[in-house]
Amino acid sequence: MKAILTVIGKDQVGIIAGVSTELQKLNINILDVTQTIMQGYFTMIMMLDLSKISCDFDNVKKALLEKGQVLGVDVKIQREEIFNSMHTL
Repeated sequence: MKAILTVIGKDQVGIIAGVSTELQKLNINILDVTQTIMQGYFTMIMMLDLSKISCDFDNVKKALLEKGQVLGVDVKIQREEIFNSMHTL
């Protein structure tokens, strides 16, 4: 299963490291990533491989939400099929 992860918040040191470390703990592989700073705001989108996750998807969402709160950023994850369904006309 693949998923789309978004991270948005005020730019600061450690966002990429914090999110990546949490993904590693959950046994999630990063397939693709793009990130930029827009007028002081950090934005990142990742395509993830969840085929070897160490827990269920709800616990992945919870862990990433909590990590985002610690980092002071908004972290959201959606399964790829849900993301595609929402963005198909």
